[in-house]
Amino acid sequence: MRTDNRKGEQRRREQTTGEESREQERKEERTGEENRVELERRGDGRRQYKRVMPFLGSFLSEEQFQCSICLDIFDNPVSTPCGHSFCMTCIGYYWQGVKMCQCPLCKENFKKKPELHINRTLREITEQFKQMKGDAGACGGLEWKGVEGKRIEERPLKQRQLSGDLFLVMKRKLLKPFPSKVSQNDSHTMVIQGTDSDIIQPQELTGGVSLRRYTLSGAASTMKIPRCPKHHRKLDLFCKSDGECICSECGDTEHQSHQIITAEKEWLNNKTQIDITETKIQEMIEQRLRKVEEIKFSLAEIKMAAEREKQDCIRVIGALLSSIERSQAELLEVTEMRRRSVEHQAESMLRELDLEVTELRKRSAALAKLAQTDCCISGLRSYSDINAQLPDKDWTGVSVKCNFETKSLYNSVCQLLIHSCQELQKLPEIYLSPLTEQSLLKAHPIDVKTIQEYAEDVILDPNTAHPRLILSEDRKEAWCGEKQKHVPNNPERFNRVVGVLAQQGFTGGQHYWEVEVSGKTDWDLGVASHSVNRKGKITFSPSNGFWLLCLRDNVDYTLRTEPSTTLPLNLKPQKIGIFLDYDKGQVSFYNVEAKMLIYTFMDTFSDAIYPFFSPCTNKSGKNDVPLTITPVLITD
Repeated sequence: MRTDNRKGEQRRREQTTGEESREQERKEERTGEENRVELERRGDGRRQYKRVMPFLGSFLSEEQFQCSICLDIFDNPVSTPCGHSFCMTCIGYYWQGVKMCQCPLCKENFKKKPELHINRTLREITEQFKQMKGDAGACGGLEWKGVEGKRIEERPLKQRQLSGDLFLVMKRKLLKPFPSKVSQNDSHTMVIQGTDSDIIQPQELTGGVSLRRYTLSGAASTMKIPRCPKHHRKLDLFCKSDGECICSECGDTEHQSHQIITAEKEWLNNKTQIDITETKIQEMIEQRLRKVEEIKFSLAEIKMAAEREKQDCIRVIGALLSSIERSQAELLEVTEMRRRSVEHQAESMLRELDLEVTELRKRSAALAKLAQTDCCISGLRSYSDINAQLPDKDWTGVSVKCNFETKSLYNSVCQLLIHSCQELQKLPEIYLSPLTEQSLLKAHPIDVKTIQEYAEDVILDPNTAHPRLILSEDRKEAWCGEKQKHVPNNPERFNRVVGVLAQQGFTGGQHYWEVEVSGKTDWDLGVASHSVNRKGKITFSPSNGFWLLCLRDNVDYTLRTEPSTTLPLNLKPQKIGIFLDYDKGQVSFYNVEAKMLIYTFMDTFSDAIYPFFSPCTNKSGKNDVPLTITPVLITD
């Protein structure tokens, strides 16, 4: 019973649905009939259609669906991140093998090649435009038949074409009375307004400037006229007093007493000035390009000169080395010959001495035997024979000596080496040490003997010493202990850097002192400003008030600059001389034994400058030798 009721209810619902569907079809037929009647009532159908088609052509022009690379209608269009669209194949070939992807239109660069996907909406619109372009009735699935006043006949829709009803609605909204001022040439000034109503309205041209047109990227205008944000009028005037574009109402109210001209005239004046400026800029560019070529040419000449200098150096030093090697070989040969001669002479003497010793031993044995005989006659005869044949050569003054006579040669070589070193010191400082540009421009070579005349009696200040530092009684030595001492944490004491300042500071003049560094693997020496930070972690650099030369791991000499500068010193200094010229802002480091400049800092001092010493940690006994301030002995 329940099953029969359910079947009955289902049949009633199906009947109701069928009636609603038929009612809907009747409404659609009445609507289509009313549309056809409306079109027939308007009459002049073909003429109205011809007036509508330019707007449809403006609405969907072929240029809007054209790829700017292949100049053909889009095929699988893709959009770049900058908003422009191209065929997927075209943009793929355009970007093939390039390092930097670039938009063909706006030239925007993309650091990473964009991952492109097909713009499905644009592809569907493009495909529909291709169908609309293929036949006259493709725009709406309808076709105009006969002469004016005759009704429109329907034909089957193609794939992706607009339905007939939608086309009729669009055409009914398009077929409105046109203003008399709009000519056939002005048909492209029509503006599509809104997206919901799809109303297309013609607008007049104002001032000979075309209004906006619709593109796939939105509304655009061929010549956009800026408006005053306050009065919403054209910005056609220019205020020279304030240097800004204004409208006429602004000129009457806010700029009455200012110098005002038309914007067009001011722009013409600026165009003239633009040409002058552009000419000047081109001259500046040419001048700088000439300077670039000049510098490049100079660099090429310097490179060639340096190459020649290197070849000459190799040739001269090579000849010197060859000569030294030949002299060395000759000296070794002469020495060997003299040795052999003396050796041969000594061997002859030794053989002669051996013979005499043998003969004397025989005589000694004969005498011992003779002393035992009892016959006096035979004894006298034998003794006379033995005593008469004794060797009489005196060996007292005989000795083996060899004088190689090389002292004068060695003195000559030493004098040549000293002369060569003196000549090298006369060369520019760039050949002696890797100076920075600042030091090359400002540093002045000073003779070691001259700067030693400014020697100071420097002693260490225990109030600034790190708790692990141990100072000698005369305060001339400092080394690092194993444990920290209990000392007052006064503001001037270093609490993290194992360093100490001298007791005396300098605010002017020239000063010099020497420090013994032999046997140490790590140390820091130089000067520091009185106002430097002494607590916590400190970065050694001139900007922080430290001008230091450092040694690390017994081989690495560095300058505490920003960043640190490595010094490849061939001669390891055993004693460092430090010279301070406060007025010139100069801090120089010298190898005292070699009498050579190591490096020169150039800066400007505005605070008291103190000598700085850091023996660094002892590294389990490897660096336990103290830094020692030694007396300055003026050398000749």
